[in-house]
Amino acid sequence: MLRGIAKLCAGFAVVLICATATAQDYPSRPVKLLVPFAAGGPADVYARFLAQRLQEAMGQPFVVENRPGGGAVLGTEIVAKSAPDGYTLLVMSNTHTVNESLLPNRPYQLLRDFTPVAPINYSDLVLVVNPSVKANTLQEFIALAKAQPGKLNYASSGPGTPYHMAGELFKSMAGVDIVHVPYKESSAARTGVLGGQVDMMLDAVTTMSQQAAAGKVKALGTTGKIRSSVMPNTPTIAEAGVPGYEATIWLGIVAPKGTPAPIVNRLNAEITKTTSQPDVKAEWAKQGAVAMTMTPEAFGKYMSDDVVKWERIVKISGAQPDK
Repeated sequence: MLRGIAKLCAGFAVVLICATATAQDYPSRPVKLLVPFAAGGPADVYARFLAQRLQEAMGQPFVVENRPGGGAVLGTEIVAKSAPDGYTLLVMSNTHTVNESLLPNRPYQLLRDFTPVAPINYSDLVLVVNPSVKANTLQEFIALAKAQPGKLNYASSGPGTPYHMAGELFKSMAGVDIVHVPYKESSAARTGVLGGQVDMMLDAVTTMSQQAAAGKVKALGTTGKIRSSVMPNTPTIAEAGVPGYEATIWLGIVAPKGTPAPIVNRLNAEITKTTSQPDVKAEWAKQGAVAMTMTPEAFGKYMSDDVVKWERIVKISGAQPDK
């Protein structure tokens, strides 16, 4: 019996030594951060910022690769099928938690096929309209939409994205009929609104606030519980006429299921160290983004809760993947 116990203890020791070595040796080659969205949007911008910081901290290149398509499904599937060794990571957003109920035929399941690593940040959205739209307040826009059901439209970067779901939630809560115009990427949707091809969009304040300040669009409301620090003169949608309305866009990092815990914990520690730095928080605050820090376990719970939240909203709003 003693000999058996000794062998068992030796086995545990070997596992512990190997796990420690894995964490110490990682990374020994470049790490890919795959962004399943087009360049220029919040996920791309913050992925590149994080990649630079992680490269400096961990001594290996962190390379951002954009693989948009299919409402983030294309790039996400690539990571789901990648080796669980910490060298291919996914930059995700709440598009992924929405897709769990909006796109039931995905080739992966978020909570089954991925390991939570760490959140990055979140930001409010802002409802903007092209200057040609004859509404200067949210109440005027709602009245205009009700007077012309099905005539106005709104842009998004594709089905299931935060922009799409924020629009569907707005339609449901404001009681208006506005047509969804899905683009393949957020920059194209943005261009559609700026160019007047589309009337309205709910876009991240981190990318649209400057356009509003320059008068290229009219900002009618932000989507947080309180006013955005970068758009303090713009009321929230809740205070401007749709009580209880709230929507945000958040970003995080996940890895293929089976990625060793020491690697996940190492990545979480380095990402948390970056997002906790005062200069990073201050810089992001100027852009309208709020840093998030959680353990992998807490982030997993956050993701799971968000899946449940959006499942309810998808059902209430009647949102469909092709509309």
